[in-house]
Amino acid sequence: MGDGSVSARERAQAAFADVWCAIPKAVFSRTLDGVRGNARLAEATLAEEAAAALDATGKDVSIGGAGLAAAAIELGLVDKLRIFRNPIVIGGGTPFLPPVTEDVPLDLIETGTFGSRVIYERYRRARGELD
Repeated sequence: MGDGSVSARERAQAAFADVWCAIPKAVFSRTLDGVRGNARLAEATLAEEAAAALDATGKDVSIGGAGLAAAAIELGLVDKLRIFRNPIVIGGGTPFLPPVTEDVPLDLIETGTFGSRVIYERYRRARGELD
């Protein structure tokens, strides 16, 4: 659009960026010396950082990144799982879900489709006779 107008998509992206930037973040890294914005380098273990984040807010705490999410699942820290599937075959890379030593039963609680391509699924850890 060369007329200077802003599309609904651009407004939605800007609104998301505003919310995302405002959220405090702990960054786990083996290579970074520092981070910018509303982020800090994690100084404790994943379990300790997650507990501190939960203590600091009454809201959900999100964990992103396949390796970090895998560790959180293994530690039993994950009670909800949000998956966004993009229809692209890449033939390699980080596994979609981590290997686990015990089955993690899940209940599907929400689905959605963005446009005609991206599929969203939200699961919660199943409670009951399987636990």
